[in-house]
Amino acid sequence: MTATTTAPAPTPAPPPRRRRRSYRALQPGPGGVVLRYVLLAVASVVTLFPFYAMVVLSLKPAAAVEFPGSLLPWPIEFDAYTTVLDSRDILRWLLNTTIYSVVSVVAVLLLAAMAGYAFAKKRFPGRETMFWSFLAMVMVPYHVTLIPTFILIAKVGGVDTYWGLILPTLANAQAVFLMRQFIQGLPDELFEAAKIDGASEWRMFVRIVLPLCKPILATLGVFVFLWHWNDLLWPLIIGQSGDMRTLTVGIASLQKEQVPLNVMLAGSVVAFVPIFAAYLVGQRYFTEGVTMSGIKG
Repeated sequence: MTATTTAPAPTPAPPPRRRRRSYRALQPGPGGVVLRYVLLAVASVVTLFPFYAMVVLSLKPAAAVEFPGSLLPWPIEFDAYTTVLDSRDILRWLLNTTIYSVVSVVAVLLLAAMAGYAFAKKRFPGRETMFWSFLAMVMVPYHVTLIPTFILIAKVGGVDTYWGLILPTLANAQAVFLMRQFIQGLPDELFEAAKIDGASEWRMFVRIVLPLCKPILATLGVFVFLWHWNDLLWPLIIGQSGDMRTLTVGIASLQKEQVPLNVMLAGSVVAFVPIFAAYLVGQRYFTEGVTMSGIKG
């Protein structure tokens, strides 16, 4: 008997390699890279120049401004800052602005987080209607509601008070929207496991929602702080006495009193420092919070 040999099965041909798409056409050449950095440098100079001029002119003696000589960083004098920091009015305005901003940030973040958690993870009748009706407040111009709000606050005795200054600014539709978008991306399994363990709603909110929302809370905190610190119109209307003025209102009022320019700019620098410090504190989560709140939900 002759042994029969079977021919080996033909090996399948390897699949054709997919040619990688070349994106070189989208990459700028050497000239484009240089142009990009030139434009960025010009934009940076244009953006930073007002701040440079504010600081330099605040360090100059009280004299007429001459360009470009007045923009040179010498000679330097700190008399304007001494005048600002020794003024009782400036310190009072700084205290009012700090109370207005810090209390508003804490209250807005707490209320927005609670509302965002309810709209994102809770089921109740009319939830969507209520949410979109509340969000429609964003389309209402801020100036339209000033007079009705002032009338309501005045009737309950809130003029020239801290609570009358803070209370109308706590209903922040944009903050609620961002919190809702962020919390929607949190896995439901976390809340189901917490319910099985017997956690209450408040405990789930404090132990699960708030720690996971640090990026968006930091981002909103910076936004709300900047808005309240720089707010001019509402503090101008509700604070009718000198002791209830904020920094922005007080510095604006100095123009009527013929205060030297270097003193006004020194006050502006003092008002700018806390804003810059708040951004430095929250910059760790700032970009992450903006990105994640935009892609979730």
